[in-house]
Amino acid sequence: MTTTAAQKRAQAKVEYNAFLAVCPSRQLLDRISDKWVVLILCALGGDASPSPGAADAPKALRYSEISRLLAGVSQKMLTQTLRSLERDGLLTRTVTPTVPVTVSYELTDLGLSLHHMTREIRSWAQTHMTEVLANRENYNAHTT
Repeated sequence: MTTTAAQKRAQAKVEYNAFLAVCPSRQLLDRISDKWVVLILCALGGDASPSPGAADAPKALRYSEISRLLAGVSQKMLTQTLRSLERDGLLTRTVTPTVPVTVSYELTDLGLSLHHMTREIRSWAQTHMTEVLANRENYNAHTT
């Protein structure tokens, strides 16, 4: 019996298990757990407001706009991260032939589905940072 490509994908999907060292989903987990990925998805998803829960609609942003929003990201890291997200189908890159050339990025449907989770992670981190800092202080005070 010949297996079609769709059948092979369906079988592989059943076999994905991130607890196994050889599972390709580990690479994806590594990528999507990166802080720059989370922040890029949140920025493109309209979550650039520092207040948890405050969000606009997802929108396309130019490279320079993303760079300004992500304080501390190097040009090299931002470029690499945007390329990897485009490769994975989480965002699209649009080049407009203007002078100078305008490059913008926008979430795909797949990227939007992940953005909903990254929005919650970012919100959780901002909401609970005071508690985490207090716990760190307490831990450090008892281990030194």
